[in-house]
Amino acid sequence: MIEEKFVESAIRYFRYYKKLGEGAMAQLNDEQLLIRPNEASNSIALVVHHLSGNMLSRWTDFLTTDGEKEWRNREAEFEEDYIDRSAMMEAWEKGWKCLFDALESLRPDDLLKVIYVRNEGQTVMEAIQRQLAHYPHHIGQILYQAKVIKGSEFKSLSIPKGQSERYHQSHLIKAEEFRYKKDKL
Repeated sequence: MIEEKFVESAIRYFRYYKKLGEGAMAQLNDEQLLIRPNEASNSIALVVHHLSGNMLSRWTDFLTTDGEKEWRNREAEFEEDYIDRSAMMEAWEKGWKCLFDALESLRPDDLLKVIYVRNEGQTVMEAIQRQLAHYPHHIGQILYQAKVIKGSEFKSLSIPKGQSERYHQSHLIKAEEFRYKKDKL
């Protein structure tokens, strides 16, 4: 059923972006997580604060309550740092858990239900797509800042620059090996 495949796909993409963010943050020390490139920018820790706050607000009881919860203080997400990496990662995990629990609880007929964020109606499917645009946007900020901070020491989390052909060739070989083994069965 297409509805089930949509949710499975969304979960897979959210997990991928979560992993990218974690891979970038793991390369930084605690002080580097707090660097603000300039006054108009946020530190990685503040981006994490915002992501966690958004996830908790949007996905807590999301089928029955507005996604902008009264208890959320969005402005503080861009002002208040965590006391340490452990607190930041705890908030990170709490936000993602809320998202994944919500998505994994969905039934196919839930996708066309109308939910609200700031009194604006949208289907559950639209809300998922909205966050599939929002969260990777911020993960991209985390990746970019980590690359700027680490420079040439940054370990690529995808195909390293200048290695596209090598990557392509290794995957062609793996695909051929898979087809060969499959044909032998």
